Amino acid sequence: MRRGSIVQMVVIGVIAGAIATAVALLIPWMPTSASKEFDRINFTYWFATVISLFVFAVVAAILVYELLNFRVKADDLSDGPPVHGHTMLEVVWTVIPTILVTAIIVVSTVVLAQNSRAGDDPLQIGVVGVQFAWKFEYEHGKSYGSLRLPLDRKVQLQITANDVIHSFWVPQFAQKQDAVPGQVYNLMITPTREGTFPVICTELCGLGHSIMRSEAIVMSQAEYDGWVESESAPPEGEVDGLAVFNENGCGACHVFTAAGSTGAVGPSLDNLSEAAAAHGGMELAEYIRESIVDPNAYAPPGYVAGTMPPFDQIPPDSLDALVQYLVENTE
Repeated sequence: MRRGSIVQMVVIGVIAGAIATAVALLIPWMPTSASKEFDRINFTYWFATVISLFVFAVVAAILVYELLNFRVKADDLSDGPPVHGHTMLEVVWTVIPTILVTAIIVVSTVVLAQNSRAGDDPLQIGVVGVQFAWKFEYEHGKSYGSLRLPLDRKVQLQITANDVIHSFWVPQFAQKQDAVPGQVYNLMITPTREGTFPVICTELCGLGHSIMRSEAIVMSQAEYDGWVESESAPPEGEVDGLAVFNENGCGACHVFTAAGSTGAVGPSLDNLSEAAAAHGGMELAEYIRESIVDPNAYAPPGYVAGTMPPFDQIPPDSLDALVQYLVENTE
C-alpha cells in the first residue's frame, strides 16, 4: 500500500474517531453517580466505549477510503480482480478483536464481583414491590414508602414482590433488579452523595406501572441514626393507620386528601360513604374492609374488577388500624 493511501486512511480515521468521541463525551448519556457501584459500572462503560471508538475509527477509515478510491464507474459491468485472501490480515482481524473482547469480559467480571460483595456488616433493608408502590422494610421493625440510606455505608437491599414481577431501579445508583414473587434477590448499594433520587419500576406490571415511583433519600450516618431513633416502634398494641396506608402504597393508586395522596389509578377514597351506600347500603367500615381484602367483590362505576390485587396479607391489627383511619377521615 502506498504511503499516500496510509496517510489518507489515518486522516479519515482521526476525523471519524474525533466525531464519535465528541458525541460520546458532549452528550450526557448517564446520570450523575451517587454510589460506588455506579462508579465501577461507569468505568466499565467508558472502558468498552473507548475500545468501541477505536474500532469504529478503523472501520470508518477503511470504508470511506474504499468508497473514495475504488468505486466503479456507472457503465463498468466487468468483474473485479480475483482475490484469494490474505492470511496475515485475517489473523490480525481475528486476534485483535479477541483480545479486546477478552479485556472487556475481564473488567466486567471484576466489577460484577465487587458490586456483589456484601462485606462484613451491611445494613439490610427489605424491598417489596406491590401493585403499584414500593415498600421498604427496615431493621428497626418498621416499613415505609420511601427508601432512606446512610452515606458511605454498604447497604444490602433484599428485593421481592407480592403480586407480579416488578423491577427496582434508581438511575443514580445504576443497577436494576427484578422483584419476583416468591424469590429474594440481593442488590448492594454504597451511597456516595447525599440527596433525594427517584425509585422507578422498570417492568410493565399493570395499569398503574407508570406511577409506581418512590424516592431514595441519602443522608449522613448521624442523620440516619437519628431518624431510626425517632421512628422507633410504637408501644405494643398501637398501630398507626396512616403508616399502614403509606406502607402498602395505597396513595399510589388512590386520591385521599387526608393522606395527601393523588393517585389516579383507582377510585377516590374521599367519598367512601357514598361508595358504601351505592354498594347495597353497606356499613362503612365493612365496605372498606371488603374493598381491601377482596377488591373484586365490587367495582365502583367506571372501574374494572381485577385492577387492584387483594391485600389479604396485611396483619389483622394493621388492617383494623387502616380501616379505622379511613373511616375517621372520609366523608
